[in-house]
Amino acid sequence: MADPSSYRPKPGQIPDSPGVYKFRDEHGRVIYVGKAKSLRQRLSSYFQDLAGLHPRTRTMVTTAASVEWTVVTTEVEALQLEYSWIKEFDPRFNVKYRDDKSYPSLAVTMGEEFPRVQVMRGPKRKGVRYFGPYAHAWAIRETVDLLLRVFPVRTCSAGVFKRSQQIGRPCLLGYIGKCSAPCVGRVSAEEHRELAEEFCDFMAGRTGAYLRRLERRMQDAAAEMEYEKAARLRDDIEALKRAMEKNAVVLADATDADVIAVAEDELEAAVQIFHVRGGRVRGQRGWITDKVEAVDTAGLVEHALQQLYGEESGDAVPKEVLVPALPEPVEPVSQWLTERRGSHVSLRIPQRGDKKDLMATVQRNAQQALALHKTKRASDLTTRSRALEEIAEALDLDSAPLRIECFDISHLHGDDVVASMVVFEDGLARKSEYRRFQIKTFQGQDDVRSMHEVVSRRFRRYLREMQKAGEWQEQDAADAHDGSDEPVGGPIDPDTGRPRKFAYPPQLLVVDGGQPQVAAAKRALDELGIEDVAVCGLAKRLEEVWLPGEDDPVILPRTSEGLYLLQRARDEAHRFAIRYQRSKRGKAMKTGALDAVAGLGESRKQALLKHFGSLKRLRSATIDQICEVPGIGRKTAEAVAATLAQASPAVPAVNTATGEIMEDEVAAGQGTAQRVPPAELGEERGQER
Repeated sequence: MADPSSYRPKPGQIPDSPGVYKFRDEHGRVIYVGKAKSLRQRLSSYFQDLAGLHPRTRTMVTTAASVEWTVVTTEVEALQLEYSWIKEFDPRFNVKYRDDKSYPSLAVTMGEEFPRVQVMRGPKRKGVRYFGPYAHAWAIRETVDLLLRVFPVRTCSAGVFKRSQQIGRPCLLGYIGKCSAPCVGRVSAEEHRELAEEFCDFMAGRTGAYLRRLERRMQDAAAEMEYEKAARLRDDIEALKRAMEKNAVVLADATDADVIAVAEDELEAAVQIFHVRGGRVRGQRGWITDKVEAVDTAGLVEHALQQLYGEESGDAVPKEVLVPALPEPVEPVSQWLTERRGSHVSLRIPQRGDKKDLMATVQRNAQQALALHKTKRASDLTTRSRALEEIAEALDLDSAPLRIECFDISHLHGDDVVASMVVFEDGLARKSEYRRFQIKTFQGQDDVRSMHEVVSRRFRRYLREMQKAGEWQEQDAADAHDGSDEPVGGPIDPDTGRPRKFAYPPQLLVVDGGQPQVAAAKRALDELGIEDVAVCGLAKRLEEVWLPGEDDPVILPRTSEGLYLLQRARDEAHRFAIRYQRSKRGKAMKTGALDAVAGLGESRKQALLKHFGSLKRLRSATIDQICEVPGIGRKTAEAVAATLAQASPAVPAVNTATGEIMEDEVAAGQGTAQRVPPAELGEERGQER
């Protein structure tokens, strides 16, 4: 990793003006592009103390080897240049949106001599007008089939069109009246283009004037007794109305707007966009992104606007854009959108009414898209297999870790210290195998000692289960010899018929933490003589994978499925530990030592706990300090201090060299200290309920 001070610009070199900057790595590749109202202030923020930087920002500046910038005149120019450079260099630390699925759009190839109507996916092309995107391709085909009766625009491929020109006969659509057959000269290129433009106008929402024009033509035809023409126009009007009915009215004022919503967690974000034209939802699309930089909701919205409208202009940019949070500052983005459209664009947060309700609907879609993305990513067999292979390769394992156990420690200021163990088999959570532990040897903020204890307890249980299995195997052999009974040995409990709780060892043990926690877990395994279980740790801040005895971590790519699986295991262990710790804390709050204080009501109990933060701190406070709490007099403070002193738990001494507990034996008048081996301690067998 590079030291940011090695490439920090000298004082006075950075101009105090708007601009765009690029960070490059040692190979010259652009890894981050950003814009700033003041280049001097923004770039200086990257070269402060590393401990004060966001973890992902710290990773970026230590990965970079140089920085360069370009001065522009206005913030709008900076926004445009930033977008161009992101498209050109594809920096790894910038937000990158990817479609959560491939949405089809209705496209009209206006750049061709004879425009064609078709369904298109993928990147947009020049000379093509797009409508949508739609959720399903069949919805587009149904709409087009209705509109071709009124706007018989060409829909055939280039090969079919060329063959019809050669043989002088149109295709089937030309015979049934759903194509004007420009291939055989029934209409000229100019007439066919006029049909295509009318089709585009109708799809763009300009429907009222066209329907009124058709109704006048129908009435004129009926007045002139051209009843067949009038009937055909009547059927055309009905077809157009059926096509319009496929889009529900959501905004009564015929608004043209795009509604954007964001759902996010610590690692990923989902963006959903509803395209509303003429008051109707004409299309929908969504994106998923990895959050590879320190970015909030407003930043995600700004990047979404850049990607959505970066290559659009004219009517493709609506009059109004509704967002959940405004970029900071909002003026350059609004001006940039206005320039893209050619007229004013309103960028705002809906506050009430139908637009706020629609925003809530889009928000629900974004949340569902994020949940669906995570579910698909976790449940896909190919993805899980690739994740396990990547983990095995990165950690230099002999085979893929089919069973992974992850441990986490949780406490509140050193009180109620608990631990969790979650199990992933074949890349999927195995909740029936989850276990939770209450740390027994001590209470305090020492995750290293807690991790050593919980790993030791888990694998001592495993060794005992293996010993039992060996005894049962010997019994099985004897039973098989005399034919007296069926075999019942192995990891199955003969009493319950269920798998023993700790009978299966993992191939990989993951701890939530860095080098100290990994060393503690490895030391626990070594003390028990277990050598066939690999150990690693996943640090929260930089998502680094630590191995025992290694000075440098293993860095997995942000797009790695292996890293994603380790993160899921770590987050699940954290969730399970927090859940257990909160349940214990809730019980302690209800039945704590303060309940024994006579005359102390619930309000004053809460005031004491709020003031001191925990019973441990309250227990160590003096009477004068307790009196400082509002509503607590001296007599009450003395009663509280006396009660807590009587209820103070005896914390056993621990031999730091051997890890054994020193328990004072006072029975029968003996005052000698007696060692109690850890193996004799009771195990926590709690399960998720």
